[in-house]
Amino acid sequence: MTEERISPLRARMIEDMRIRGMGEKAQKSHIRAIKDFAQFLGHSPDTATSEELRAYQLHMTDTGVTASTFNVRIGALRFFFGMTCGREDMKRYMQFRTQPRKLPVVFSIQEVSDILMAAPGPGLKYRAALSISYGAGLRAAEVCNLKIGDIDSDRMLIHVEQGKGRKDRKVVLSPGLLELLRDY
Repeated sequence: MTEERISPLRARMIEDMRIRGMGEKAQKSHIRAIKDFAQFLGHSPDTATSEELRAYQLHMTDTGVTASTFNVRIGALRFFFGMTCGREDMKRYMQFRTQPRKLPVVFSIQEVSDILMAAPGPGLKYRAALSISYGAGLRAAEVCNLKIGDIDSDRMLIHVEQGKGRKDRKVVLSPGLLELLRDY
């Protein structure tokens, strides 16, 4: 298996991201964004001018890049120019885009009940997992990593360890959910 050659600039950026403690997915996202910028430029991104940066932002807008992707790329460019290149002045030429805020879809009690009753398989395993996810607002990975010791029935809390952003948090446990978990 051949090893991919990494430019000194990319290696430096990876080191900077490791120093900052970025997760692997965030690192890959940042590298992909800088790679896209370099392809647009046609030369090394560390030599980019403010006009080229402006042209890239216009290019992203014209090609229909979503606001979230646009902002992720701008965040990566801010990190790249600020940390890796030491060119803080380039940050002032970068603009984030606002995203339209939409209200979430809220299911009726009957719809939630129908979803929970449609959980596959015999037993309560999947119904308990879906119920705790919806009832306590946990992400799928957080539900998968729960242990019995994480459920505090005295204080009616669930302790989530190393959730999104590698942060611990506590969420409220409803009496009905506690009963379902005990049955499970």
